[in-house]
Amino acid sequence: METQSKKATTLKLTDFKSMPIRTFWITSIAFFICFFAWFGIVPFMPDVVKDLGLTPDQKWNSIILAVTGTVFARLLIGKLCDKYGPRLCYTYLLILGAIPVILIGFVQTPMQFLICRLFIGFIGASFVITQFHTSIMFAPNIVGTANATSAGWGNLGGGANRLGMPLIAAAVVSFGVADEIAWRYSMIIAGVIAMLMGVIYYFFTQDTPEGNFAQLKKEGKMPNFKKDEESFVSVLKDYRVWILFIVYAASFGMELTVYGTMDDYLQNRFGLTRSIAGNLVLSFALMNIFARTLGGFFGDKFGKLKGLRGRVIFLTVILAAEGLMLSIFSVTTSLAVGMIFLIAFSLTVQMAEGATFSVVPFINKKAIGSISGIVGAGGNVGAFLAAMFLKSKSAMAETTALTSNVDLGETAMKAAQSAAAASAVSSGYFIIGGFVVVSALTTLAIKFSTADEKASAIDMKKIQPNLVLGDK
Repeated sequence: METQSKKATTLKLTDFKSMPIRTFWITSIAFFICFFAWFGIVPFMPDVVKDLGLTPDQKWNSIILAVTGTVFARLLIGKLCDKYGPRLCYTYLLILGAIPVILIGFVQTPMQFLICRLFIGFIGASFVITQFHTSIMFAPNIVGTANATSAGWGNLGGGANRLGMPLIAAAVVSFGVADEIAWRYSMIIAGVIAMLMGVIYYFFTQDTPEGNFAQLKKEGKMPNFKKDEESFVSVLKDYRVWILFIVYAASFGMELTVYGTMDDYLQNRFGLTRSIAGNLVLSFALMNIFARTLGGFFGDKFGKLKGLRGRVIFLTVILAAEGLMLSIFSVTTSLAVGMIFLIAFSLTVQMAEGATFSVVPFINKKAIGSISGIVGAGGNVGAFLAAMFLKSKSAMAETTALTSNVDLGETAMKAAQSAAAASAVSSGYFIIGGFVVVSALTTLAIKFSTADEKASAIDMKKIQPNLVLGDK
């Protein structure tokens, strides 16, 4: 499919007449809404536990189910994007994904809640469609920056829900709804917004700069489905895809896990209040508004200077830096020093995520959706494994501490439990940081053929006149 001439060569955010730019905004907003709804229940978990009588195991299982659902959805949605196009895939994902978001507002039992959490996790696949859609709308010189920016702004939904959902709940309560059930109405509202966004996506975007997949296939400008299947098999056999799977597990997966456990760690390690710890974690999540973009931007810059190999080299460096920052943070005992390295970790981990998807579009241009799906799923697999690792270390340490101090009174037991949890998570962070560094070294094994390097160089040369004249 030859679409180079109509792909955007610059990211002019105010050029709303441009289909690539309009698609960029709509897909970023859709992604934001999906993440907002996906994590929307998190601020209300104390209310949910009280309302439904959830046990600690049921509460933890709901988190696992949400992540599990996303893994399978991301693996599937990439292939569907290659076949049907991102426009239809996003439309159906938003409309169908909104149903369990709405239904969670009506649940009456823990089992119903767990089932809804599983299916709500499917909307986490929105990330794959967003990356696919921006990949085919933007030229090679800017695709990394476009991918990273759309993903970063979308990821803000996972942090903004900490502020937005309580505001929605407060508005609901102002209309006379009881405070303890305001979470139900808030989730219903989030679901309705997601459903409406699906309608907007259908009518105001198209699959490629040239048109929709269905029309392009009729005109003979798209490969047939049999060839798509052959390319999917080649994707599964491509070792580079699985290296990027691990890389995204070591970046986005670690971001999810670290931020998911950081509230308690800051309280146990440095004695911060829950409010202060929560606000700190939220501020790090909001760094997505620029940090991930930086990763894609520098990926593009290194690509311009050193070709496709340059993109890989930058990814290696920034991922290794991420691991080092986390390991150093894990051994700090000073809050001031710890904050410096935690900020550095937040910056590098999000840049590594952006850098990953500055490489993805160049692995196999005929199967960008499938590759994005597999790599995206790697993030959730990494989060799941890291969370289970930290949980097992912490649970064992806390149990031992409680048993050893059972005769010293409740206050001493709680202090011992807090110290044991902090120590266990600290050692866990250190080990995870080491895993990230090792993962960074594996990226050096990613190679591109001479033909791919030459093709990329030719594409970049073709773009240069457009950069002088401006993107029309």
